[in-house]
Amino acid sequence: MKLFLCLVLPFFVTCSKPKPNPASPQVSAKTNDSPWVDEYKEIAQKLEKNALKDETSWKRLEVLTDDIGHRLSGSKSLERAIDWAENEMRKAGLDNVRKEPVQVPHWQRGSVESAEMFSPVNKELTILGIGGSVATPKGGLRAEVVLINGFDELQTKDIKGKAVLFNHKMPHWTKEHGSGYGEAYVYRTQGASKAAKHGALFVLVRSLTAHSLNSPHTGSLGYAEDAKKIPAAAISTEDADHIERLSAKGKTIKVLLNMNPITHPDATSYNVIGEITGQEKPEEIVLLAAHIDSWDVGSGAHDDGGGCMAMLGAMESIKKLNLKPKRTIRLVLFTNEENGLRGAKQYSENVKDQIKNHVMAIESDTGVFAPVGVRVQNSDVGKKQLEELMPLLASLNATEITDGFSGADIMPIVNQGVPGLGMAVHGEHYFDIHHTEADTLDKVDKDEFRKNIAVASILAFVIADMKPRFGQ
Repeated sequence: MKLFLCLVLPFFVTCSKPKPNPASPQVSAKTNDSPWVDEYKEIAQKLEKNALKDETSWKRLEVLTDDIGHRLSGSKSLERAIDWAENEMRKAGLDNVRKEPVQVPHWQRGSVESAEMFSPVNKELTILGIGGSVATPKGGLRAEVVLINGFDELQTKDIKGKAVLFNHKMPHWTKEHGSGYGEAYVYRTQGASKAAKHGALFVLVRSLTAHSLNSPHTGSLGYAEDAKKIPAAAISTEDADHIERLSAKGKTIKVLLNMNPITHPDATSYNVIGEITGQEKPEEIVLLAAHIDSWDVGSGAHDDGGGCMAMLGAMESIKKLNLKPKRTIRLVLFTNEENGLRGAKQYSENVKDQIKNHVMAIESDTGVFAPVGVRVQNSDVGKKQLEELMPLLASLNATEITDGFSGADIMPIVNQGVPGLGMAVHGEHYFDIHHTEADTLDKVDKDEFRKNIAVASILAFVIADMKPRFGQ
């Protein structure tokens, strides 16, 4: 799929991350005949063995998801998670543990959030307000619904004074073509402003998934400065299909939308940082990244609590084995990935004079399903070295190298030339639960989660310890 990068979309104030395309060209790892990698075989085996029996990281994930819960920017639960994560980093024995402040948006879902189809039949629709949406007037908005399958139809259909249902359908996931999320998510992020320019009163967006049990998927939107702000909500695919069938019969569909979300002033949040100090070149950094915030539904188990705890588990595994890398390994749990990327932007600003010292950035943010390899940005840098070290992951079946999007939180520094790796996992079911009430701990397989810890720990240590700097 195409990658619509948040930072370059022309009018976004906040945006949701694009996801990788598993259909990008893949390179199989070579049979390892590189002497420099041979010295890491025993270490890799120890890291893998340690990760596959890790109980602490799973217990941490239980606390984060079950005890703390969802963690939207500006919420008290996010700040509880940040304080807790800082303490867990200290307990894991990391160096230089700290919180670095970030100003983040604070949007709060209201107590009223409903949509009712009142013509041609009466039916309560299943919705979730899209993050950042404005409220409807008190009592809601009533309007005829016009189906739109692509932005070009806004030019050809009369939507003035009406509501728009963006009905773009995500295809079923395949290994060859991925999820189709990149093509679909623009209707959630840009749809409200594009429809408003043609006079629409509000928008409904078909949830971004190919599989549903009447579960709507939220996410963020960005309002254009030159368009009126109109309310926006996601509806389940089942309700979207029902409306489509009625419309195909020539029926006039009318809906009442009622929402009262609030946008508060920006709040103070924090990136949480801990390190394993390099023994020879401590100024050179291998960055491990995940984001600690989540949407305000579910508990962010795959997006991205699992990624956070897998990365922390990788750091702790290296410490437990008393491994001392030549370079510093730095873990950053970023805040506000979901609706602003403020943590990522702030980190990039804070290290702007040290960008050249970032050897590699590795992100986990597509769930902690079974790992299959890595997605690479700036792939010409160190490509041969990467191919040579991937056989260390052969027993984990994680040796695929794919050109693609490495991760939203590392994007600001990757865009400045830092090589980026995204933890690639089997992605068939990620968008079944993405940004829904169903993103909960029971969807995480413990053994697959542990394999993510193993992959991250091996990659981080080897890249931080190899004698020539990665890419040189």
